[in-house]
Amino acid sequence: MRPLVPPYVETLKAYVPGKPIEETEREYGLKGVIKLASNENPLGPSPRAVEAMRNAAAQVHLYPDATSFHLVRKLAAHLGVKPEEVVLGSGSNELIELLMRTFTTPEEEILLCKGSFPAYRISAQAHGRAFVEVPMREGFRYDLEAMARAVTPRTRMVFLANPDNPTGTTFGRKDLEKFLAAVPKDVLVVHDEAYAEFVDWPDYASAVELFHAHPNLVGLRTFSKIHGLAGIRLGSAVMDAKLAGYVHRTRMPFNLTTVAQAAGMAALEDTEHVKHTRENNRVGLRFYGEELPKLGLTLTDSHANFVFVDCHRPSAEVYEQLLRRGVIVRPMAGNGHPNCLRISVGSPEENARCVAALKEVLS
Repeated sequence: MRPLVPPYVETLKAYVPGKPIEETEREYGLKGVIKLASNENPLGPSPRAVEAMRNAAAQVHLYPDATSFHLVRKLAAHLGVKPEEVVLGSGSNELIELLMRTFTTPEEEILLCKGSFPAYRISAQAHGRAFVEVPMREGFRYDLEAMARAVTPRTRMVFLANPDNPTGTTFGRKDLEKFLAAVPKDVLVVHDEAYAEFVDWPDYASAVELFHAHPNLVGLRTFSKIHGLAGIRLGSAVMDAKLAGYVHRTRMPFNLTTVAQAAGMAALEDTEHVKHTRENNRVGLRFYGEELPKLGLTLTDSHANFVFVDCHRPSAEVYEQLLRRGVIVRPMAGNGHPNCLRISVGSPEENARCVAALKEVLS
């Protein structure tokens, strides 16, 4: 008798999300726990989006617009692309799944960077797709030259996180264009830009700028970070219109709720919220950069809304001791970085509390 579960699902380890505040308070008997584990927006959602969601709630007895007509056009105008070059998803995670489902077969391979965003690996295995992982180079950075050399005739798709999650490191336009020139045109390159809005570096290049010159390039964006809408699940992909048409064939009907569409429309108009989020992040990164090295910790040069910290010791105990002090961060052993933590940028008060707690733990 055949097993009910295929081997690639039987051996699959599910994604482990950040520890919730409520669970931590219950488990440790604490109040006022702060969460700096999931790279959420410490300023909360866009106020305009909150109001739009309230108004949209009155229409949830109706099916949502299956094409997200108005949001697609507003986002396309915002990014400077055509509406037919935009695909929306229930978070960029759904778009990762859709791209694999649409463009790869079980006989082909997906190329990944080892230690980068685990959702790529998990999604590949969940679809029964073979994947190859190329190690990072020194400094927790993508080794694009090694990844280009790892492309074989079986390679169908490559995932690049830029800025990377969890390391926060980034590669620039020259390196990206060199990689694109080295990769065959029948290999889809997915450039995950979840943190692009936080980047303040002239050498950075978005796939939104490059995909017309490279039709095999896809850019992923999200409303979860800069717009503070992680809880409604809203992401976008920009790609060649022909590719987008194929993704729409495999996309689930009504994949975006009425509430999500309304929130996205309003968030794009809330430039003040985006401005304040960027400024809070800039100040927080600078604070961590000044204070954490004083505790003997090493940081990468992060271009995202978090810092990647090498504790130079197993980080599991540091993580546990921070939990007991009401501070949730993210241990990175599951990503292959057993000595490292990822710490989100919070409010100034949360950042100061995190540093103070680390000082207690490490002393």
